[in-house]
Amino acid sequence: MSDPIRTSKAPEPVGAYPHARRHGDLLFLSGVGPRQAADNSIPGGPIVDADGVPQNYDIKAQTEAVIANVKAVLEACGSSLDDVLDVTAFLVDMDRDFKGYNEVYAKHFTSVQAARTTIAIRALPTPIAVEFKVTAKVPE
Repeated sequence: MSDPIRTSKAPEPVGAYPHARRHGDLLFLSGVGPRQAADNSIPGGPIVDADGVPQNYDIKAQTEAVIANVKAVLEACGSSLDDVLDVTAFLVDMDRDFKGYNEVYAKHFTSVQAARTTIAIRALPTPIAVEFKVTAKVPE
C-alpha cells in the first residue's frame, strides 16, 4: 500500500508532490523547509530578497521551523520525531550555517539517533537556507 499524505499544518509543496508517502511501514517525506503554513513566511528571514540581493538570515530560526514542519507532517502520518530513521539535510552555505543548524538539530534529535547526511547545495526552490529529506517508520 502506498498512500500520499497532505496536511494543512505544513506549508504547501512548491511542486506536484505530496508532503509524504507511506509505503508499508515506512514514511518518505518530501523536502521540508522552514516556510510557514499560514502565510508562507520564512522564520529567520529569506536568504535573498525579491531582487536576489543576499539578506542576513537566521539559520537557527530556519532550522527550528524546518523541524516544526517535519513534526507536523509526521503527526499527519500518525508518527513523530522518535520514529525518524534517516535525515538528509541540505544547506545553501555550509561554512556559514553548519554550526547553528547542527546546534538546533542536536536539541531535537540527540535521543533519536537517526542516521544523517548534510549536503552543501547551491540553491533551493524558495529563498531558504535549509531543507530536510526524512525517512521514518510507522509506529507499531
